Amino acid sequence: MSDLVNEPGAHSRAEILSQPERWSSCLTMLREKRTLEAVRERFAGPGEWLFVGCGSSYYIALSAAATMSLLGGRRARAVPASELLLYPELTLTPDCVPVLISRSGRTSEVLQAAELLKSRDVTTLAISCAPRQPLEALADLTMVLPSADEQSTVMTRSFSSMLLTLQTLAATFAAKGEFLGSLSTLITGAASVLQSTPKRIQDFVATYQFADYVCLGQGPFYGLACECALKVTEMSVSYAQAFHTLEFRHGPKSIVGPETLLVFLLSESGYEAECDVLEEMKSLGGTTLVVANRASARARAAADLLVELSLEIPELARLVSYLFPGQLLGLFTGLKKGLNPDSPRHLSRVVILDKGSSSREPEHAAL
Repeated sequence: MSDLVNEPGAHSRAEILSQPERWSSCLTMLREKRTLEAVRERFAGPGEWLFVGCGSSYYIALSAAATMSLLGGRRARAVPASELLLYPELTLTPDCVPVLISRSGRTSEVLQAAELLKSRDVTTLAISCAPRQPLEALADLTMVLPSADEQSTVMTRSFSSMLLTLQTLAATFAAKGEFLGSLSTLITGAASVLQSTPKRIQDFVATYQFADYVCLGQGPFYGLACECALKVTEMSVSYAQAFHTLEFRHGPKSIVGPETLLVFLLSESGYEAECDVLEEMKSLGGTTLVVANRASARARAAADLLVELSLEIPELARLVSYLFPGQLLGLFTGLKKGLNPDSPRHLSRVVILDKGSSSREPEHAAL
C-alpha cells in the first residue's frame, strides 16, 4: 500500500476521485454547524459581492461570481487579490461584500488584501480549507472546509469543494430550493462519471501527442476553462491557454492544428453558438475533447473524445462536475511525460512573499 502511495501522481489521483465524497462531507458540516445561515444573517444587505483570490482561487471567484449573479440576481464580480492591492479605487465599491478565497489561509496577497480591507473597516467573509490560519484571524467570518484539503501541491478537490460551497451560499441567499435539493443528485451522478472517465482520459492521452492545449468556456464555465488550462500547465509542465469560447475565433484560432488539443466545456444556454465554434475548429484540423451534459449529433461528430455527464439537475448545480476531465488530463499528461503531478517543479502549496524584498518562496499558482 505504501508503494502505491509513493507512486508519482498517486495523491492527485486519489484526491480527484474522492471529490464527490468530500463534497458530501463539506455540505454535511456546513449544515450541522449552520454556517450558511450565519453568513446570511451577517451579510444580509444589498451590497455587491466581490470574490477575491489568486491562481485557482481566482478561478473559483470567477465561477462563484457568475453563480451569485445568475442564481440570486445580486451584483457580483471577481478580481485577483493583486488587482485589489494595486488598484483598490478601481476595485472597491462603497457597499461591497468581499469574499477572500485561499486554500491554505496563508496566501500572502490574500492576507494583504484582508489587511487593506480591515484598515478601511470593510466587513469580510473568507473561505479556506485550513483551520486556525492567519486569514481566519483577519476576516470577520470564515467558512473552513478541512476535509477538502489535499496532500498534493495542486488544487483539485479543494477547488471544487470551495466553489460548491460558494454556490450553495448563493442559493441560500436566493432561496433557490431547487438548487439545494439537487446536490444529492449531483454527488451520486458525479461519482458515476468518475468511474469511467479516468480510463478514457488516460487512453486518450496515450494515443495523441499535443504541442498546445486550449480550454474554452463561456459565462460560469469560463472560470472552469481557466482552471482546466492551469491543471494541464501545473501537472504536466505544458503550455495551455484559456479563452471565452467565441473569442477564440478572433485571432487565437491561428494556432489550431492536429497537435492542438481544444477542450470545449459546452453550456446549455450557449450550446448552438459554442457548437459552431467546435465544428469550425474541427474543420481547421484541431483535436477536440468535449465535455457536455448531453451532446447533440453535431457535438458527437466533432468530438475526438466526448465526456457526457448526463445529470438531471440545473446547469449551475452541475458546474463542478465539468472539472474532472481537465484535472485528469493534467494528471495523465504529466505521468506520460515522466513527471510527478503531485509535486510539480518550481511550485509549493502556498505563495508566501518576503515583505522585505522582491524575492519569494517557490510559487504555486493555485492557492
